[in-house]
Amino acid sequence: MTAALLGGRSMVDNVVDRMKAGVVTTGQLVVLSVESARYIATDIVSRRFSWTEFLLQAWFMTRVSLLPTILVSIPFGVITSVQIGAAANQIGAQSFIGAINGIGVLRQGAPLVTSLMIAGAVGSAICSDLGARTVREELDALKVMGISPTQRLVAPRVLAALLVALLLTIVCAMTAMVTAFAMVVGTGQISAGTYIESFVGLSQPTDLFLAEFKALIFGFIATIVAAHKGMSAKGGPKGVADAVNQAVVLSVILLAVVNVGITQAYVMLVPQGVA
Repeated sequence: MTAALLGGRSMVDNVVDRMKAGVVTTGQLVVLSVESARYIATDIVSRRFSWTEFLLQAWFMTRVSLLPTILVSIPFGVITSVQIGAAANQIGAQSFIGAINGIGVLRQGAPLVTSLMIAGAVGSAICSDLGARTVREELDALKVMGISPTQRLVAPRVLAALLVALLLTIVCAMTAMVTAFAMVVGTGQISAGTYIESFVGLSQPTDLFLAEFKALIFGFIATIVAAHKGMSAKGGPKGVADAVNQAVVLSVILLAVVNVGITQAYVMLVPQGVA
């Protein structure tokens, strides 16, 4: 009986500790987000922003994420066209395949694929880089010299991730939509004119704005989470590896939750079918 009580108490204490750690992590993420945004704005206005670091990080992020994004977008376009085409054939709505493909890719597919690439490829690289600097006490050395690690290292990476996320979303959307178009038209399900007409008739300019807005939010969240976990790494190489794993998992969870909220708000606030 006593052992059971002790086991139950230990489980409750563990849950409480995890909840407290979650609250602390949330607060630290909010603080880092505010500080990064403030440094970006003030440093650009005062002409102290590290554009060299920004360009280096933007090129690095593009180099590690562009090809994987394209390679993921192609099968995504194929799967979308096959599944939607099969469902449309069953209900006799072949003429709407283009609209459903295009709108689905713009509103959901492109931002999500981009966010996963940012969280997986870019975020893990940022976390491992900052984590290695942390365990080597380089960040402590910057603080001793009166230099803010957030201002020097995090802010340029955040701005670079925002730019790269915007561009990757366009690349992903175009790749997936061209692939879906080739699959549907190439297999003779509908003509090219019907496909394009249905897409143009039902899509809206706000769909593109939604995709880019999601890309900005997702890129910001993934970069902030990666930077926070990297700067909080402890315990040498193993600690850095654990931080990378935590950053990727937490980023994916947050991106999924935020995506649901943004999509629901868009459907409720933006009139559908009106350009």
